Amino acid sequence: MERNFTLEPAVFANLTDFAQERLGGKVLFATDEFFAPKESLIKPGRSDFSPATFNETGQVYDGWETRRKGGRTGMDFAIVELGVQCIIRGVDIDTNHFLGNHPPYAALDAMRYDPNTRDVAKLSKEDAPWQEILQRVPLKQGCQNIFSVFSPEIWQAVRLRIYPDGGVARLRVFGEPRHDWGSISQKKISDLALITNGGTVVACNDMFFGNKDNLIYPGRGVNMGDGWETKRRREEGNDWVIVKLGIAGTVDNIEIDTNHFKGNSPKEAWVDCVHAPASRVDYLTWPDYEWKPLLAKTSIQPHNQHFFAKDKILFNGPITHVRLNINNGGVSRLRINGHHI
Repeated sequence: MERNFTLEPAVFANLTDFAQERLGGKVLFATDEFFAPKESLIKPGRSDFSPATFNETGQVYDGWETRRKGGRTGMDFAIVELGVQCIIRGVDIDTNHFLGNHPPYAALDAMRYDPNTRDVAKLSKEDAPWQEILQRVPLKQGCQNIFSVFSPEIWQAVRLRIYPDGGVARLRVFGEPRHDWGSISQKKISDLALITNGGTVVACNDMFFGNKDNLIYPGRGVNMGDGWETKRRREEGNDWVIVKLGIAGTVDNIEIDTNHFKGNSPKEAWVDCVHAPASRVDYLTWPDYEWKPLLAKTSIQPHNQHFFAKDKILFNGPITHVRLNINNGGVSRLRINGHHI
């Protein structure tokens, strides 16, 4: 049956790009990168372009570009290893600034394997056992080409095929993370909220200055833009963000990091929790939903890591979601460290 791959942003509008470098994405191989390097495919942001900037191969492009094949037949491909195994829901094949030299068509394959034992030589063979998850589709020049993906399986890497040649600025692979908790001892303390452990920020009331997803990214924030920040609140109440943990677990300690937020960190913060493995996100935002205190309201300092040990944790049972509450401002990272069950 032929599927209609039309623009359906609602399918994956709230999902994360797991091909990006900051989550561990890597471009492992490309059949050709004569004009522009394959690594540019997963660089942050949309591509830049400066006309009349040339190197020894020609005009400089911020993207991946192969040489001409001299006709309408043939194929080039690039292999991107995702930073996190995930179910892929959508893809953006961005041809920004490639005008007259973009590939007319593209397709996407996927594969699952252990990154610790991968063999790039085998993966890069044209007849390697890749599974097509996006059939050959037409691409428009100089724009984001966004497609839904209908595949319920868990994948580790994708292979972008372009026909017959040309340039792609960026490749974004949006999905739902799937962490292998079976390989992790229940005695080990893990960050249950970390995005690479399957955590997801499912809702927030405001992210005017900083995206909610930054809260659960690896590492400390690199600048003030790499955090969750609300607009200045003039009315009564507080701001909040809800994180779905990668797996149900019990909490051992919590970290709230306001790195780089020096004049705009919240004065206070507190954390609630709930065990709701089957609840829909919209139910969790109902005012009468039974949230339990996990961390009492506490003072927060600017540009500082705040650690709250076991004796500060108010609920010892299993939980699936946490709600960070602040009286407006910016938080760089939230860590929910505990044991999975």
